[in-house]
Amino acid sequence: MSISAAVASDGASLLASPVVAPSLRAPLLARYQSVRAHTEAFCVPLATEDYVVQSMADVSPTKWHLAHTTWFWETFVLTPYLDGYTFYDKRFPFLFNSYYVQAGERHCRAQRGYLSRPTVAEVKRYRAHVDSHMAQLLDGLDEEVHRALADTVEIGLHHEQQHQELMVTDLKHVFAVNPLRPAYQARPHRGAPDPGPLRFVPFVEGLHTIGFATPDDATVGQRFHFDNEGPQHRVFLEPYALGDRLVTNGDFLAFMNDGGYERAELWLSMGFAHAQEHSWTEPFYWERRDRTWMHYTMHGFRAVDPHEPVCHLSYYEADAYARWAGARLPTEFEWEAAARSMPPTGQFVDHGRLHPAAIEPIGGDGAATSSNGLRQLYGTVWEWTSSSYGPYPGYRPVEGALGEYNGKFMCNQYVLRGGSCATSPSHIRATYRNFFPPEATWQFTGLRLAKSL
Repeated sequence: MSISAAVASDGASLLASPVVAPSLRAPLLARYQSVRAHTEAFCVPLATEDYVVQSMADVSPTKWHLAHTTWFWETFVLTPYLDGYTFYDKRFPFLFNSYYVQAGERHCRAQRGYLSRPTVAEVKRYRAHVDSHMAQLLDGLDEEVHRALADTVEIGLHHEQQHQELMVTDLKHVFAVNPLRPAYQARPHRGAPDPGPLRFVPFVEGLHTIGFATPDDATVGQRFHFDNEGPQHRVFLEPYALGDRLVTNGDFLAFMNDGGYERAELWLSMGFAHAQEHSWTEPFYWERRDRTWMHYTMHGFRAVDPHEPVCHLSYYEADAYARWAGARLPTEFEWEAAARSMPPTGQFVDHGRLHPAAIEPIGGDGAATSSNGLRQLYGTVWEWTSSSYGPYPGYRPVEGALGEYNGKFMCNQYVLRGGSCATSPSHIRATYRNFFPPEATWQFTGLRLAKSL
């Protein structure tokens, strides 16, 4: 089912036209219009009331995401590059700036749900206004002649794709705390196949180049990367092995049944204290009902499938499970070295599932095994690594407000790799570094095991 499917009141699906992302070599305007259309397609199943709820401080209302991504285009593209452009509403920058201190004052993040005005309808008019002016600016643009503009637009496209993923995970939390447990889209669940036993794939020691390299003949889209993916540098890796697949719900249930949440020796001190303080006894969104583990999904509340990848784990839980399993989490460099030679194919948002899918057993029909023996390396769930989020050697943030995009968050966070079922396929690459604090659970986060050899 396409992500653009709407759900009628009787539960039937109303399929809209799917949004197809153009090639990275397509004109910039075509890519802009595709990304913006994808954002709006996600909103098709929503009622007006769904747009405005903020269920916790980390969650932003859908309406705010729609307006913030539009503010981004106004602030960083239209105002500096389109002669005579003025803000649609001079009050909006205060409401819809997120964390760009150099771009001006901001409304409190934890109070975004207070913004009943502007209305959803007004935000949609705001988007249409900005889209028309962006079309005027980009129509027939020579990207190489106007390289600075084109590069800024490319940042904006990936910024909006990040917010598309946040729209999914934020709305999931909004629906999950609603006692009615509404489904974003109706989708019947069919039992997943057993992926088979986890195997470890060995990798030899060696010197590896880490970070993004721009191809010589790259277009604007192909040369894009976030500043935290560079500069390129070399890392020596000792012999190691990675699990050939993701850890499943069934795997994690064994950890739980062995008292994993009560055994302090398995946990980092801060993690165990956090788990005790917040009464963690199971992954986020899980509940025990009549001796059956249930969890909320974007398709509604249903039984936990033991063969699907476990998700919504914090770094603390992932690390404790790895220790219990006699393994560890991979470093981000081990993950990247194993992934560099592989195309970023997997279960992404364009599959329309919005839930981690089980993988076929080795040798089964549709088994997605890479040339080096790893499965599920891209998409499905973001994979926690043991690497603290910090700068690469020689890193310098870009000048101006856009320099606040990544660099100022390089503290008290851990790196995740690979993308998830809510990530756009044109947004991910082997060098992509996602990051979250170790207690975060509302994203599609899981794990792959590693071992030192």
